[in-house]
Amino acid sequence: MNNVSEISVFLLSGLNETRNYRVPLFFLSLMCYFVIILVNVCIVLTIILDNELHEPMYILLCAFCMNSLYGTAGFYPKFLWDLLSPVHVIFYSGCLLQAQVLYSFACSDLSILALMAYDRYLAICRPLEYHSVMPKQRVITLVSLAWLTPFSFIAVNTFLTSRLKLCSPYINRLICLNWSIVMLACFPAETTVNSIVAYITILIYVLHSILIVWSYIFLIKTCVSSLENRRKFMQTCVPHLISLFTFSLTLLFDYIYIRFGSKDLPQTFKNFVSIEFLIIPPIMNPLIYGFKLTKIRKKILVFQCQ
Repeated sequence: MNNVSEISVFLLSGLNETRNYRVPLFFLSLMCYFVIILVNVCIVLTIILDNELHEPMYILLCAFCMNSLYGTAGFYPKFLWDLLSPVHVIFYSGCLLQAQVLYSFACSDLSILALMAYDRYLAICRPLEYHSVMPKQRVITLVSLAWLTPFSFIAVNTFLTSRLKLCSPYINRLICLNWSIVMLACFPAETTVNSIVAYITILIYVLHSILIVWSYIFLIKTCVSSLENRRKFMQTCVPHLISLFTFSLTLLFDYIYIRFGSKDLPQTFKNFVSIEFLIIPPIMNPLIYGFKLTKIRKKILVFQCQ
């Protein structure tokens, strides 16, 4: 039992069934990552470089895209390297770091989505109070909290995971996640605190979802009676709803797979479910906002013409 705490490297077995098509998968993943960087950087630079877009809604959108760049940077470089490597390993510290980045990315996304819902609620339901409640400096503070608070919560989870004694270096996934490491613990009784803290974290972000639903209940009530408000809703809220639906669905699938994943499912399907939150939302969100929000679309076209 002296060796259980000496695991320094994890073996990732999620790619074992992809030997015959790793090269096409590498180029497809590289193209996907290139598109993610291109579209998100495009939105971020458009907002930063144009003073007319320094408004709460666009600042939140900028933070949303920056968070996508942060989260995908924790996955794609290592994944692309693994596709070209005969052995898929990751150092213990690197595994914890990847888990920290991916979880904090997902939680920050949900926090920013909640802020965007509240912003739209104020803009449409309480327009006279909007600028006093959401000045630029306060929005920047809220965005900072939307990044730092999830990072701190997940850091606690990661620290608790690092204290566990592990009996196996094998992770049957493409990526490192906290729960995947916790499941390798030698003594299940030691994971009780991990489970409690994990469920508290989940509860906090369920409350974020309740805030989003509450905001949209009031938005829909307000917009039903006014043609102008309905136009605002379609212009600014529909992209947010699509982003929220896409992100929530991908996280739900991944959560079900992590906690209740069946061994009978094909490994390829399980791989896609485990990483779809790193593929679909980071591409979809900037494209949806870029095409749907008139100001963003016009500014991008102006920059292209120049």
